Amino acid sequence: MYIYAGEALARYGFGEGHPLGPDRFNAFWQAFQRSDLVKRSTIKMPVQGTAEDAQLFHSAEYVRRVRLLSELGVGMLDLDTPVFPGIYETALVVVGTVLDAVNEIVQGHTTEAFVPIAGLHHASRTASAGFCVFNDCGVAIEALRRRHRIHRILYIDIDAHHADGVFYAFEQDPDLLFIDVHEDGRYLYPGTGSANECGSGAARGSKLNIPLPPGATDELFFSYWPKIAGFMERQRPEFILLQCGADSLAGDPITHLQFSDQVHYQTAKRIHDYAQATCGGRVLALGGGGYNRANIASAWLQTIRGLLPGQGANSPGS
Repeated sequence: MYIYAGEALARYGFGEGHPLGPDRFNAFWQAFQRSDLVKRSTIKMPVQGTAEDAQLFHSAEYVRRVRLLSELGVGMLDLDTPVFPGIYETALVVVGTVLDAVNEIVQGHTTEAFVPIAGLHHASRTASAGFCVFNDCGVAIEALRRRHRIHRILYIDIDAHHADGVFYAFEQDPDLLFIDVHEDGRYLYPGTGSANECGSGAARGSKLNIPLPPGATDELFFSYWPKIAGFMERQRPEFILLQCGADSLAGDPITHLQFSDQVHYQTAKRIHDYAQATCGGRVLALGGGGYNRANIASAWLQTIRGLLPGQGANSPGS
């Protein structure tokens, strides 16, 4: 399994007390280095992406706007996403790294990979949103199709926030299979992802949104797994993207779900087994959100553990 790590990737974050700070990577990396998972992983360096890469998903006008604001070094991309000098190049590192992981998996060098600072699922094709400059999830989907001729893709997301940037970009696309378990949008940003949002037109029924109430625990999450498994059993994806945001764990400062890291371990393990049976084991996991640093370490390590065959759940430092 490939794990992407390096200062260029860690740099994606916002200072001055912003919830998404550049220290998030180190919270994961220090715990990972203390774990037994190091011996079963190959460390890969981040890769600088390009404007052409970002424009697989985003409009050229929007990409130019990010570049210009980055050169100014001040201002806001949206209400939640401040500009800092070099934010354009830094955001493109996330894009380039995710695309490198896609390439490595498609070329058969690995079947699974994890990019911790990625899964920026709120940005639309024409705008940033919710701390997300470029939507690397959407870029990966478009790259799989345009560059690798892989069209039927399963996107599954267990971040506390609904993946609105992915959902609405592909709402009418029947080949983008979408599963999202998140906190009900009536109580949490971005306010979307109701159960009746299941795709439109020819894509109706290809999307599964499962909104959960504040305070939802592992028990409620796993009570929905038969529905999730039933949805997956009807599909035959060629590639799987797993967005494993840590902000659904109990103790996150800006969300209200109460999961333990067993949700991440069990989801990753079941996705691993499903991928082995359907798409040659090809899974790319993306770190997503998470603002409690201990939870970041725990959730992401348990995700990696679940994706590795023969691994049982364990504590982050083991």
